[in-house]
Amino acid sequence: MIKNILVLFALNLFLFGHAQILKKEIPDKLLVLTFDDAPASQYAVVAPLLKEYGFGATFFVCEFPPNYKDSTLYMNWRQIKALDKMGFEVANHTHTHANVSKLSQSQFNAELEYIENKCDSLGITPPQNFAYPGYGLNADVLKFLEEKSYRFARAGGSRAYDPLTDHPFLIPSWATNAGNKSEINAAMGEAKNGKITVLTLHGVPDVEHPWVNTPPKLFKEYLQYLSDHDFKVVSLRDLLAYIDTEKAMKTIVPNLTMPLKN
Repeated sequence: MIKNILVLFALNLFLFGHAQILKKEIPDKLLVLTFDDAPASQYAVVAPLLKEYGFGATFFVCEFPPNYKDSTLYMNWRQIKALDKMGFEVANHTHTHANVSKLSQSQFNAELEYIENKCDSLGITPPQNFAYPGYGLNADVLKFLEEKSYRFARAGGSRAYDPLTDHPFLIPSWATNAGNKSEINAAMGEAKNGKITVLTLHGVPDVEHPWVNTPPKLFKEYLQYLSDHDFKVVSLRDLLAYIDTEKAMKTIVPNLTMPLKN
């Protein structure tokens, strides 16, 4: 009898904790679009198409060495500010596309604060979300992000995001390229039963990094599919309408053994 009571008590705590994480039910066909590294095509090609379809998105920006100053390859800060004015989320990808798993806390803070200060000086909405350059991360980085009051951090892993089991600083995603259309189409179908599909894209096209290139024609096919099938396409910050990140951080133990790279 006592054993049964304890089991019920533990179950109630589990269910109550999960209920507290969600502010409201996660709808099917909820998909997050994220874009990394700030290549110029994100301003010239991606943003106009997203506006045409009425979709939200998050742009994780950095000053990618060594060719950031070549405006034909990367967005400049005037263009990044324009994305913010269009209503898209500008988020943090470090100053130099650094592998943050190899940084001290002071080095990590300096990398993030460069982007934060740039946004502040230009009147861009302060970044609250982060993506790991090259998917480099460790347990220390999670602590650093929490101390800086970030809300979400995106990794890889090629699986759907479950807000009840995935820590907010370990959000999985699929990465697109020119040759994995069938994988991405299947990933879109994973946005159901309380799970969210998160996609990572780079340039459309990506001239300097062809291994993560998404051709514009293929990108438009994805957008048309999402539109035709009534997906709700949002930025990462839009998930705050559904998820209480403070409760999630207190409830969910980070699991660094799960796939977190693409």
